[in-house]
Amino acid sequence: MTADGLYVYAVVRAGTPLPVGAAGVGSPPAALRKVGTGAVAAVVSAAPAQLRARRRDLLAHQSLLTGLAEAGPVLPMRFGAVAPDEATLRAQLSAAEASHLATLKQLAGHVEINVKALPARDSLASLVAGEPTVRRLRDEARRRPGYEANVRLGEAVASALSRRAAEAGRRLLRDLASMARATAAGPDVQGCALNVSFLVGRTDTDRFRATVERFAAAHQEHVELRLAGPLPCYSFVDAVQAPQVAAGQG
Repeated sequence: MTADGLYVYAVVRAGTPLPVGAAGVGSPPAALRKVGTGAVAAVVSAAPAQLRARRRDLLAHQSLLTGLAEAGPVLPMRFGAVAPDEATLRAQLSAAEASHLATLKQLAGHVEINVKALPARDSLASLVAGEPTVRRLRDEARRRPGYEANVRLGEAVASALSRRAAEAGRRLLRDLASMARATAAGPDVQGCALNVSFLVGRTDTDRFRATVERFAAAHQEHVELRLAGPLPCYSFVDAVQAPQVAAGQG
């Protein structure tokens, strides 16, 4: 994607320091600075002439957000957000200052943790024991083996595995929701029965993770859980007024 103007990483409180030694995207890495107006500021650098989702740049973007979050709340921008110029960015920051401050206050002391629930692997024995329909179709396939019998059995197994994972995911969601300030459903992911992000207090992350791990161990024949975080609070900024910058286009 061809880019011009200012690459925008995040919006922070005006007094939030830049992480020592941090650098921006591009090759060579761009110098970081803040563009401020009132009580908020955007963390920016010069946008590379050719902006691509290269691993080095993705890591630089993520590393900077992590460093900023250690000093205070952050409204993170997705990779590739570019403002046309400083004047436009300042005007947008000024117009949304009250909203940004309210969201920064909400996010202060919190991180995002994402949990995905997938059908358990290697649980066929448990599935056959607990699902009469699967057991019947397995027995039929053994008595009269053939393509259609195998297809019916395979479909029944896949459906039961997905249903069991979804049921376990819903139980886990109820358990975890009480430990989070907010929840946000993620996009549909192929093979995933549940994809939810939680806004969790920094001091509660160990307890949150331990709860997920205990649930995973107790329900390993029903669901496989994947936990990611702490993360920048992407899922809890999308719903508020983020800076209206444009992603570069290829």
